[in-house]
Amino acid sequence: MTPEEIAAHFTRADGQYHFARWGRPLAPVAFGIEEETLPVLKGAIEAVAKLAGHEVVETDPELGANLMIFFFRDWQELSGVPNLDRLVPDLEPLVARLTKADASQYRVFRFDEAGAIRACFIFIRMSGEMTEQPAETLALGQAVQAILLWSEEAFASRSPLGRLEDGQVILRPEIAALIRAAYAPVLPAASQDASHALRLYARQTPPE
Repeated sequence: MTPEEIAAHFTRADGQYHFARWGRPLAPVAFGIEEETLPVLKGAIEAVAKLAGHEVVETDPELGANLMIFFFRDWQELSGVPNLDRLVPDLEPLVARLTKADASQYRVFRFDEAGAIRACFIFIRMSGEMTEQPAETLALGQAVQAILLWSEEAFASRSPLGRLEDGQVILRPEIAALIRAAYAPVLPAASQDASHALRLYARQTPPE
């Protein structure tokens, strides 16, 4: 990727550059998913975390779970989830907005004092195109979109995933290289300076 292409992946709709990676190990938990699908989801999260050189643990000492993934069929179901409004402020207006937009997914990030990601809540409405995706594809796509604070438009026109000739779905090599670069220890966990994209560019290496 060029520096401009990298910057576009972290530039928000208002034109502001906003990069953030996780500042703590991932402690994932999923709700509304069949038990046999859990290993697929966990495996995808672990694979992406390994690519980044980041750790996955059973429990976050502060939050218990810091990567929460909710699967459901209708946005209105979120209104009935106990205490969810404490985790996601303004939940009711958000549900109304997502319902009106007929959205299929949404992510809410929380950050620590240094600006690094401290929690992520992923909401996936299992209808339409979402129900047509194989579990492996869905899980890998969500893991990729949770590992960094991507721009809203980062994958709007092109998925972070690709398909090999044999049909196997993989992470696109340039996205894998970008994730690896983003977790370089010498780089900050968060940045709102667009020159940060140049530092990512300089550290891109193909996955092993």
